[in-house]
Amino acid sequence: MHKAAASDADIVIFDLEDAVTEQAKPLAREQIPALLQTHADDLARLWVRINPLEGSHALADLAAVMPGRPGGIMLPKSCGPGDIERLDHYLSALEAAHGIESGSTAIIALVTETAAGMFTTGQYRGAPRLVAMSWGAEDLADDVGASENRDSDGRYGFTYELARSLCLLGATAAGVVAVETIHGDFRDLDGLRERAIQVRRAGFGGMLAIHPAQVDVINQAFTPNADEVAAAQEIVDLFAANPEAGTIGHRGSMLDRPHLARAQTLLKLAART
Repeated sequence: MHKAAASDADIVIFDLEDAVTEQAKPLAREQIPALLQTHADDLARLWVRINPLEGSHALADLAAVMPGRPGGIMLPKSCGPGDIERLDHYLSALEAAHGIESGSTAIIALVTETAAGMFTTGQYRGAPRLVAMSWGAEDLADDVGASENRDSDGRYGFTYELARSLCLLGATAAGVVAVETIHGDFRDLDGLRERAIQVRRAGFGGMLAIHPAQVDVINQAFTPNADEVAAAQEIVDLFAANPEAGTIGHRGSMLDRPHLARAQTLLKLAART
């Protein structure tokens, strides 16, 4: 956990769910708040993944970690905005109990880990505290009883590509960041780079990492390169020079206002990173 906290990840998420066995959960609930206390100047980027709300652990997780003032909570196996509202109520009570600013604890939801959750991905607009949505393929495969979630070529099968798309569309509809799921093989940095670049171009705003070695690769992939910035700036300048034009011919193609919007978005991303 200390190694992760010392990395260049924008957000570090300590896990109380799948990475922790039933027997180890009480110890983990002690370790995470203790670690949060040693990083009191960096709490905004230190988050905790609790167990699902439909189970016996979520409230105990929250009661244990909220005194440490984590910057946010990752909610696994979210079945819809009702789960976010329920978690919001729990967080509001715990914030009040521990003198934490009301509403300051953010939420990222894993929205495709159950079959039921797949059908509500477009309903999260207005959900309290929600700042990002991500998706998962492993738990979804378990939920539907699949023996594999990848095809013979190693790519995700249709159902799991659908989960990725629904997460992206749902996050866009909700006005929050879409975050790509993990790349499980932490030694495959070339494959990670290729996938991170692909999903960034598709509209995702970030990606989950499972190992500190992945962080720099992901950060680089989500930072537009000089050629992309130059091309985007050229499009913005063309429309600025022709403010009345709806379409502009450029390098053998016709550009319209959606091209301008995408170029502006890329320049904003470059400015942030």
